[in-house]
Amino acid sequence: MKIAMLSPIAWRTPPRHYGPWESIVSLVTERLVRRGIDVTLFATADSETSGRLHAVCPRGYEEDRSIDAKVLECLHISECFERGDEFDLIHNHFDFLPLTYMRMTSTPVVTTIHGFSSPRIVPVYRKYNHLAYYVAISDADRHPDLEYIATVHHGIDLSLFTFKPEPGGYALFFGRIHPDKGAREAIEIAKRAELRLVMAGIVQERDYFEREVAPHLDGERVTFIGSVGPADRDALLGGALALLHPIGFDEPFGLSVIEANACGTPVIAFRRGSMNEVVAHGRTGFLVSDVAGAAAALGRVHELKRSECRRWVEERFSADRMADDYVRVYETVLEEKRAGRRAGWTTPPSVGGHA
Repeated sequence: MKIAMLSPIAWRTPPRHYGPWESIVSLVTERLVRRGIDVTLFATADSETSGRLHAVCPRGYEEDRSIDAKVLECLHISECFERGDEFDLIHNHFDFLPLTYMRMTSTPVVTTIHGFSSPRIVPVYRKYNHLAYYVAISDADRHPDLEYIATVHHGIDLSLFTFKPEPGGYALFFGRIHPDKGAREAIEIAKRAELRLVMAGIVQERDYFEREVAPHLDGERVTFIGSVGPADRDALLGGALALLHPIGFDEPFGLSVIEANACGTPVIAFRRGSMNEVVAHGRTGFLVSDVAGAAAALGRVHELKRSECRRWVEERFSADRMADDYVRVYETVLEEKRAGRRAGWTTPPSVGGHA
C-alpha cells in the first residue's frame, strides 16, 4: 500500500509547539511506516518523518511570515495531486481546498475533516460528497449534509505524557487564546474557586487577549506563559490539579483533553461538541454547563482517581488505535475501488472508540 499523506503547511510536521493537525498527521504517518506501509509525507521541508518527505514549502507560513500562504498552499496541494497516480490512496488533512483538485487523479482521496471553521466552507464538502471519503474526528462533528466512511477519534503518543499520581496546586488553561476556547471563562472559574491559574497557548485573537486576559495577569494568581513545546507541555499538564476547558463552541475533538488525562489530570469542560465522547463524566473529569458549575466541580476533583484518567486514554485514545482505525478505512476504500463502487451510506458505524 502506497499512501500520500497531505499535511497542512502552517507549521512543521510534527510541530515544534502548536500545530494540532500537523501533530496528528505526524502520528498517523509514523505509525503507518512502522506497519510497513509506504508513506510519502507532503509537508514543509523542515518536517521530520521516517517515511518519504516531499516538500515545496521551506517552512510553515505561521513560522515565517515572509511566506505567501496562499501561493504555497496552491503549490503544495497541486504537487501532491499531480503525483496522485503514483499512490494507492491520498489522505488529505488539509481541509476543504484539496477537494477541488480531486479530478486531477483517479486515486481515491480520504479526507479527515478536522472541524468546520465556518458554515461557509460546507458547500465545498457538499459538492464532493459522493467523490471523497470523509472521516469525522468525533460523532458530534458530523455534518448532517455529508456522508462519512467512519469516525476516527484522535490518538496521542502515550510515551510523551508522564503519568503523575499526585495532583498539583493550580488549574490549567491550555489552548488558543480565543473566545471559542474560553480563556476569559477559565480566569473567572479559577477566581471563583480561589485557585491559581496557569494559561498556555498561542494568542490567536490579540484584541481579545488584551481586553479579556491581559488585565488579569499578575504573575501570581493568573499567569500566562505563551505557547510551549512537548517537554514543557508534559510538565504543565501533569502538574495541574485540573485542566479547564470552558469552550464557547462545539469542539470537534479537543486534543488537550486527552493529553491532560494521559498525565492523570482530570478535565472540567463545558458540555459542548465532542466532550461527551472524550470526557467520561465522573471518571476522568466533569462536564458542566456554566462557570458556576465549573468552579463547583473544581472543588470535587479530589473525588476522581488520576489512574483512571490515564487508563481511559490508554484504552481509547492511543496513536496505535488511531492508526489501526485508519488502516481499516484505507482497506475499505481500496476494496471499493477494486469493486468499482462507493459505500454511499449516510449513517455508517463509527470506527473509533466512544465515551
